[in-house]
Amino acid sequence: MEESGFYGIALDGHGELCRVMASNAGHLLAFGLPSRERGESVVRALDSTLFHTGWGVRALAASQSRFNQMAYHNGSVWPHDNAICALCARGLSRYGGKAAVRLLQALFQAAVNFDMRLPELFCGFPRRRGEPPTAYPVACLPQAWAAGSPFMMLEACLGITIDAERREVLIEQPMLPEGIDWLEVGDLRVGDASVSITFRRIGEKVVASAEQGDVRVVALL
Repeated sequence: MEESGFYGIALDGHGELCRVMASNAGHLLAFGLPSRERGESVVRALDSTLFHTGWGVRALAASQSRFNQMAYHNGSVWPHDNAICALCARGLSRYGGKAAVRLLQALFQAAVNFDMRLPELFCGFPRRRGEPPTAYPVACLPQAWAAGSPFMMLEACLGITIDAERREVLIEQPMLPEGIDWLEVGDLRVGDASVSITFRRIGEKVVASAEQGDVRVVALL
């Protein structure tokens, strides 16, 4: 949709574009499908107040006619959807740099308010100082795909790609959320072997180091 710099959600039964701004467009980023220019445009929208509540990205933009912060699909925040759009995060790290880190940090802070048990979804109200995210009344809590979301988002932020067959881990442009200066991934399974990798903030960069063993760790510049 050239007028909004965003992808429509679907084609209708007549092949006409459904001009709806939904977080589904972020799923394209996860697989590197858009051109860089178009991908960056999608990231800017997802990172704006149209989508981003301060706790995560809504399923539907606030500008849309069916938007409702308390609707199941039309304005609430789904942790697993946020992780696709990296689920958003892998995609955001490819096209949007630190947008993925901000998204991980927002979702972690939301999890703190849910006693570290991420729910299926929560309401898409904007973040306000001193107030927690608004729970969705009948959401499953916890839910497996929500609980797994931070791991995929962390993988995206750390720039990790695993090739199990070759016993190889590729690391590209790792990033850490603000306030975290080091992080260790211990006993990461790579095929029939494992490796521990430590990420440390050194100046403006994050540097990875790994133990010697059967897994080859390659840092890509």
